[in-house]
Amino acid sequence: MMDALDSAIANTQAHLDGLRDASGHWEGRLSSSALSTATAIVALALVDGDKHAVHIAAGAQWLCDHQNADGGWGDTTLSKSNLSTTLLCWSALHLVGQRTSSAVQSANVWITAQVGSLEPAAIARAVVSRYGKDKTFSVPILMLCALCGTLGDKPWKHVIALPFELAALPRTWFGAVGLPVVSYALPALIAIGYTRFKNAPPAWWNPLRWLRALTWPRIRPMLKALQPSSGGYLEATPLTSFVTMALAGGGQLDHPCLPLAVSFLVNSKREDGSWPIDTNLATWGTTLSLRSSDPKPDGLKPELRTWLLAQQYREVHPFTNAPPGGWAWTNLPGGVPDADDTSSALIALKKMGHAFDAAIQQGVTWLLDLQNRDGGIPTFCRGWGTLPFDRSTPEITAHALGAWWAWCDEATDVLGARIVKATQQAFLYLEKVQLSNGSWIPLWFGNEHTPDENNPVYGTAQVVNHLSSSEQLAVLSHTMIESGRQYLRSARKSDGSFGGDASAPASIEETAVALHALGGEGQDVMSSAQWLITATENGTRFPTAPIGLYFARLWYHEQLYPVIWTLGALKAARSYGTALRFDLEREG
Repeated sequence: MMDALDSAIANTQAHLDGLRDASGHWEGRLSSSALSTATAIVALALVDGDKHAVHIAAGAQWLCDHQNADGGWGDTTLSKSNLSTTLLCWSALHLVGQRTSSAVQSANVWITAQVGSLEPAAIARAVVSRYGKDKTFSVPILMLCALCGTLGDKPWKHVIALPFELAALPRTWFGAVGLPVVSYALPALIAIGYTRFKNAPPAWWNPLRWLRALTWPRIRPMLKALQPSSGGYLEATPLTSFVTMALAGGGQLDHPCLPLAVSFLVNSKREDGSWPIDTNLATWGTTLSLRSSDPKPDGLKPELRTWLLAQQYREVHPFTNAPPGGWAWTNLPGGVPDADDTSSALIALKKMGHAFDAAIQQGVTWLLDLQNRDGGIPTFCRGWGTLPFDRSTPEITAHALGAWWAWCDEATDVLGARIVKATQQAFLYLEKVQLSNGSWIPLWFGNEHTPDENNPVYGTAQVVNHLSSSEQLAVLSHTMIESGRQYLRSARKSDGSFGGDASAPASIEETAVALHALGGEGQDVMSSAQWLITATENGTRFPTAPIGLYFARLWYHEQLYPVIWTLGALKAARSYGTALRFDLEREG
């Protein structure tokens, strides 16, 4: 078994090294997305359908070619059909002149089966029900349907008005006023709120009519101020498309942000006619790759360290008002600093031998300042906890703990004291949100095959992995770690593999993170390692599974995930096997 592990580890490391780009870091590759493709062609069609006819036709054809057999669309070509993406694709094809096509006819049947009819009111109720009080995605979906003509003769009455006038308030007030969209969707709040107002204003006697009309001239320039130099808000096709189509639908074709936004969409299209949800996760992929790897002596460590340090934000971010010190998921200008990427960057720099300096102190402090009153760590903004994607979340909280304790021994006395206090608060949060079966539910990763689309295996495994990353931290959180491992043992399948829960189909991604978390948990670990070796064809082939979540349950898969996590898991199993053999020899 040790020889098999050694061979698979060497092959997996070589595969990962081969995925580096020419500059030496890892860019990865996100899955093509039907949702992104649909939103992009709608945006281009509404801005100038004739000018962008080639791109629109290619996107529409890709949608038709990748429709699921049941008539719906999933977020990736491996995903189950879902209502949100199907409505967007169906509406997009309506807009671009394919309402009588077989793809649209099949979608009619699928939507009717899910919603009960094609009546606008029924569609609107179904969409709102799916997302609840979070309007981040439900309102954009319904707006797109309205713009495409699939919400009947009076479409805008089905699109919930957004209070875009709140964008005129000081940014520091946003957490208190309770925005109906998540922190990173501010451009959507502004643009979609305006087009809803423009197409269906309140009655003349309603003060909101006059307030919104008066504040628009002040708020309108904010969309340009928030736009990165690439033109893509968050480097994301969906968000950029929604802003673009909203402005076009609201008669704002002369808005100064549109040329760059359109350019971003055109440049983001892939050769096959599709669009991904985001340009890349380069910083995230690079830090995870570095942490799982044993770089060669000439493995570009100095260059990579310089590259990674250059990604740290040095100014207040215009989207979230985040202070300097954090890292985003990408090296491109549309990124936003967040807790997960900042934690991973700090841990990667520690592994690369970087010394504690001002950049590290600023990064650690940035994470400490992000901690919510409940002790948990949110993704982007402290205190914006009213909506799902702004709340504290266990896997990110545990990740921050791993980052703090990676540097705790080198920190100043003052910073070290802050880490100890923050750790106590974070433990209280993690204990509170750990379920009775020992599991934790993550925020940014899910599973389409579990009843509630949550992924307790991934969440639990990553909390355990982060808490186990430091010997001191592992001792302090021993009880939680053992409870988490007990859940993982109960979720393991008879062949050693893991899915999102005990009943979900197995994947390389979930098996790898769970195996890593159970690295010293008995002989059964070897069956999980053998499953991974077989599934990856001895570390040479890494089929992906939709596991990532983005922008309110928008699924994606990423080329790097199964490779990175398999490497870490097999190395953990190898370490366990070495220790076990040593113990047996000593006993003998």
